[in-house]
Amino acid sequence: MARIERFEDIIAWQKARELNKLIYSVTQQGQFAKDFDLTRQIRRCSISILSNIAEGFERSSVKQFLFFLNIAKASAAELRAQLYVANDLNYITNETTEDLMARVISVSKMISGLMKYLQNSSGEVKEEVPEYSANFQTLELSNFSE
Repeated sequence: MARIERFEDIIAWQKARELNKLIYSVTQQGQFAKDFDLTRQIRRCSISILSNIAEGFERSSVKQFLFFLNIAKASAAELRAQLYVANDLNYITNETTEDLMARVISVSKMISGLMKYLQNSSGEVKEEVPEYSANFQTLELSNFSE
């Protein structure tokens, strides 16, 4: 098993980076691009996810890394909330919303897995990529348990 030596090696960071690129693409289109406040806010929280993973990794202790991972996870929740707003305003389709929600939830679960690992063990970090099928219109609490 490979040891993570740089934040760029963290799968959650890689997936958050991909998600950020998609968020920028989506927010540049149609009516969404004209809603400057929502566009700026949704981009900021998307950037916050990968930025906090990176910043936490570079800190001097596991406790500090966990603190920043917690912020990254909260930013993922904020991003999900904003995706609901964008969908409610018809800036993005249901299909796009479902895809982005699934990606955000996947990143959030990866962050949770990394946090649990850091809290419970030492040594090499192994991340698991969860399988998730999102249906953003059906609220089932079991879909959101970590």
